[in-house]
Amino acid sequence: MCSIMGYCGCDADMELFKDGFSKTVSRGPDDSRIIDTGKGLLGFHRLAIMGLTASGMQPFSLEGNFLVCNGEIYGFDKFKRELEGKYTFESDSDCEILLPLYKEYGTDMFKMLDAEFALIIYDGEKKEYIAARDPIGIRPLYYGYSEKGSVVFASEAKNLVGLCKKVMPFPPGHYYKGGEFICYNDIAKVDKVCYDDLETVCKKIHDKLVAGVDKRLVADAKVGFLLSGGLDSSLVCAIAQKRSKDPIKTFAIGMSEDAIDLKYAKQVADYIGSDHKEIIISKEDVLSSLETVIALLGTYDITTIRASMGMYLICKAIHEQTDIRVILTGEISDEIFGYKYTDFAPSAEAFQKEAEKRLRELHMYDVLRADRCISVNSLEARVPFGDLDFVKYVMSVDPELKLNKYGKGKYLLRHAFEGSYLPHDILFREKAAFSDAVGHSMVDYLKEYAETKYTDEQMQTLCKKYTHAAPFTKESLLYREIFEKYYPGQAEMIVDFWMPNKDWEGCNVNDPSARVLSNYGDSGK
Repeated sequence: MCSIMGYCGCDADMELFKDGFSKTVSRGPDDSRIIDTGKGLLGFHRLAIMGLTASGMQPFSLEGNFLVCNGEIYGFDKFKRELEGKYTFESDSDCEILLPLYKEYGTDMFKMLDAEFALIIYDGEKKEYIAARDPIGIRPLYYGYSEKGSVVFASEAKNLVGLCKKVMPFPPGHYYKGGEFICYNDIAKVDKVCYDDLETVCKKIHDKLVAGVDKRLVADAKVGFLLSGGLDSSLVCAIAQKRSKDPIKTFAIGMSEDAIDLKYAKQVADYIGSDHKEIIISKEDVLSSLETVIALLGTYDITTIRASMGMYLICKAIHEQTDIRVILTGEISDEIFGYKYTDFAPSAEAFQKEAEKRLRELHMYDVLRADRCISVNSLEARVPFGDLDFVKYVMSVDPELKLNKYGKGKYLLRHAFEGSYLPHDILFREKAAFSDAVGHSMVDYLKEYAETKYTDEQMQTLCKKYTHAAPFTKESLLYREIFEKYYPGQAEMIVDFWMPNKDWEGCNVNDPSARVLSNYGDSGK
């Protein structure tokens, strides 16, 4: 990951800008630079992944235009070949192609990109700033307005707290120009439903996911893989191992006493032949990291925080114990193929509507978790299930096929990879909630800790302070109180708590964990 920031006005205070920007140096510890465009400031903290030499350092400049980008541009070499007759390239960085593309195509360039990115451009000719974010929001971007009315963009909310009164996430699939946010790609919207038969759908799911993994293996820095033993991360690792000459490096984490997934992760690692490492954590590791995790996440959402505990600690171990720089993960599968609770969807239309909602909000939840836990440890996240071609296709598939009519959730994905990728009992294993997979005890410890912090009376009083996304348990109150310490008054950055759809029969629960649903069954074993 890298970190970018832009103050888009002549009234910029360099010291305030530096102070805000310094809060995310761990995203890009290799080099830092701030430039004055003549009409504001652009800053860049670099984590070198593609084009490791100094020539890949940003901001890039071209004919009075400047650019900072936190991104991975897949297939950039094709653009480069097309542009080389007209432009000179100084580095092997994928992001260097962006200013020439802007010169040629203007804001139309954004819909041309197969990429996960957040960027800020200063157009020196028009004396204006343009910012944009990828369609899923895999790369983070936030915005706010200074006291004098200048718009300010940054990779994380913490960069803007103290500089802007209200901080909000930059909408994915949009670009900002002339004071407006303009949608260039609503990836959740289906223009035409695909009525391919089951076998054709599964063949395309297979081929598109393999392609999504393939392109994410390209890096000039070393690559590693998070392996929970669940379906999604296991598939990413199995595909990657088939495409690699040497054993890939996989990592799993679990509580010392009751980790569900460690044994399954080892089973997958042994089957595919990866170089596998286990990270074991304790109650003390979890509780002592809680405030750190909430501060780095910038959320009070219960699910996101629970699931971040293990992810933060495993990435911390990878950073401290290895020289890996890039991490592939299994996020985004649930949103498009379904969770345990979407088994309760009353119709195909309701299933599809819920998938669209989850995909549009994903940047506030699982994607946020993956980005912050990985980037704070100076690593880059790559998310094959977030491949734009893959997501667009799966979202377009007739939702009748995606309903759980097979006695097994995510059947399309499982069936697509039947064969030699994974052992059958892993491929068709019931899904455990992410936080449970690390160990049932982890969530129990967090709940117990919250119980010690407040009496019932204190909880009732304190919860009334909050109008947006009001806490409803002692655990949610604890998280909110810590959040407000670091992000005072910024609760609206998160639309609400991630919860099952309470309008559906069987889903009106008071805890976001799939553990409380009647169909959880063997998932927790």
